[in-house]
Amino acid sequence: MVISANVDIGDIMRVRTPADLGAVIRDRRKQLKLDQAALAKRIGVSRYWVIMIERGHARAELALVLRALDALNIQLDATITETKRRPGAVDIDAILAKAKTAKP
Repeated sequence: MVISANVDIGDIMRVRTPADLGAVIRDRRKQLKLDQAALAKRIGVSRYWVIMIERGHARAELALVLRALDALNIQLDATITETKRRPGAVDIDAILAKAKTAKP
């Protein structure tokens, strides 16, 4: 699954890691000419929380992250992508399905 951050000016950025999301938040905050303290006040968190999320801290509470995105007018879209199997890779799901349907 790939998550894309769509900022209200139409830019779409792929977010694959907490660091990617932190960069999106930091860049948008700067576009809006907000300092970390002003963003923290809008979200209802401490400035330290904003610093940590912008650095890609992986353990941020999801509700607060969503509130931050809303405060910055960033929309998230999740896209499910089909994974491509490597040539010669074993399909364990197919093996298990076949074993379940096989008669002894």
